[in-house]
Amino acid sequence: MTDLDGAALLDIARQTLLADIVPALSGDARFKALMVANAMAIAARQAQYGAVAEPADAAALAAAIRAGLRDGDKDLAQTLLELARARCRISSKTAEKAG
Repeated sequence: MTDLDGAALLDIARQTLLADIVPALSGDARFKALMVANAMAIAARQAQYGAVAEPADAAALAAAIRAGLRDGDKDLAQTLLELARARCRISSKTAEKAG
């Protein structure tokens, strides 16, 4: 057997869950299994891309933005855009494909 990374292992387990287990379930059990499959997909993408680095003092940064102290800060705008894209890439398979 070849060495698989965490993302690949999660993907295999998720595919097995969806193909072999979910079809036999109904109702609440099916819903819960699909939630687990979705969580596994998110965890696999997080393992693949790494955790999203948050700003050092997010609360202070948010307060400064709300107060208008960072208006016109193009570097901050670019950083926040990249942070939002990284979060979307991890949380949504569709966003991952969109790049």
